[in-house]
Amino acid sequence: MRTHVRAAESQFCWRLASELWKSFDWKKAKKDLFRLQKRVFKAVRDGDIGKARSLQKLIMKSRAAQMMAIRQVTQLNQGKKTAGVDGVKSMDYYERIKLAKRLQKEGNNWKHSGLREIPIPKKNGKTRILKVPTLADRAWQCKREIRTRTSP
Repeated sequence: MRTHVRAAESQFCWRLASELWKSFDWKKAKKDLFRLQKRVFKAVRDGDIGKARSLQKLIMKSRAAQMMAIRQVTQLNQGKKTAGVDGVKSMDYYERIKLAKRLQKEGNNWKHSGLREIPIPKKNGKTRILKVPTLADRAWQCKREIRTRTSP
């Protein structure tokens, strides 16, 4: 009996996450982020560093920045199927929403996971090491990059 209830609950959570992800207004989020980034640019141009920092904090806390970062890392990037040290190659809707909540909660005190090291042979016979972060770490990095991208 309990397993049926848990299965139903998890299926409900997955459907809810699916609807949340699919119904998210990406155009509005992109527009809102661009507007905030423009305000940061103007504040920096005018020399008001305090205002620029507070606007950057606002970007870091925004739902739009979190969702855009997760979308960029899990759907749009060329290396979206590259697994990090945790072995996760892709995320379903529920995992994306969970990651968005985690970014919201731990955004300021983010602890990076380890890096996966992949040896790549060079033409001269030597190898170089490619270090790949986890999807969650890439999403956090993308969110930070969105915050610092200020030129309109």
